[in-house]
Amino acid sequence: MTLLTAGYLFAGLALLILGAECLVRGAVRLATLLGISPLVIGLTVVAFGTSAPEAAVSIKASLSGSGDIAVGNVVGSSIANILLVLGLSALVAPLAVSRQLIRRDVPVMIVTGLLAFALAWNGQISRLDGSVLLVCLLAYTALLIIVSQREKRGQEGNALAPKQRARAAALHALLCLLTILAGLGLLTVGSDWLIKGAVNLGRALGLSELIIGLTVIAVGTSLPELATSLLAVLKGERDISVGNLVGSCIFNLLLVLGASAVVATDGLSISPNVLTFDFPVMLAVFIACFPIFFSGYRISRWEGLLFLGYYLSYILYLVMFSSGLPAIALLRHAMSWYVLPLTGATLAVIFLRAWQRQR
Repeated sequence: MTLLTAGYLFAGLALLILGAECLVRGAVRLATLLGISPLVIGLTVVAFGTSAPEAAVSIKASLSGSGDIAVGNVVGSSIANILLVLGLSALVAPLAVSRQLIRRDVPVMIVTGLLAFALAWNGQISRLDGSVLLVCLLAYTALLIIVSQREKRGQEGNALAPKQRARAAALHALLCLLTILAGLGLLTVGSDWLIKGAVNLGRALGLSELIIGLTVIAVGTSLPELATSLLAVLKGERDISVGNLVGSCIFNLLLVLGASAVVATDGLSISPNVLTFDFPVMLAVFIACFPIFFSGYRISRWEGLLFLGYYLSYILYLVMFSSGLPAIALLRHAMSWYVLPLTGATLAVIFLRAWQRQR
């Protein structure tokens, strides 16, 4: 690893940490000031902000004709958000999950994943398909705005400042917005530097564009979510942490994938490997969130460890696949016939027990 690559990696990491601090601080204060729940802030402002690096990388890759990087970044980042980031966050501290998130946003995330998979089934996401994804994004954002307005009306008596303090409240809101924008800027620059270093490292190791997109770039562009979520957990703002990750997955598929397809001359070509392996893995991860979130409305440390174990297995599979190692057949057999069925049965039991307790 050259000195320049190391410099990009460490400088990018430092900017990510500072940007996450600004973003979380500004979002929490703005939510308190406006009487909006941290969950809605996490699903909108924070999720959109931490998805900015994915959008920048995928759109740029799409314009330059590197469709594999664009698609791999979106799918890989969505997998990393849940398995890696949520897993690490739950290991730091068990996460409480809002009932509203389970009833509305997790199903939206699953339906969004199914829609993207259906549009990609013919091996291409056309400009029309991308437009459909962007329209769905507008509808989802409108739903969140309506929800936030209802919450604001419900808290109006306590949240609104007296008339004589309106100017101070407006100034406070402006400072919160500036803090959020500063955090987004730092996250974007930090991610860009970190990705440059990571891509140079990946190419030095001889990885293909698709594998780089699914691993190196996906993890790199998920670092804002990681930094933001871990910091939110440490500050006790766990609604922002979980909401940020679910919202980021939705934004990745609707905004990033949709915009990347729209700006591409002939849409995005989808690799057969992505269709037969990575997309199904992403959908399985999304669906697994429902029983885990529903069981006690919390994510325990052992569930976070389970997520991390699966992410390491996924990365190991990709590395072995790209290297052509013969042991990949044994790993595929073990995962398909033992690990995945056992995990599915365990999640089904957890879900049924939680559902019976709710009745």
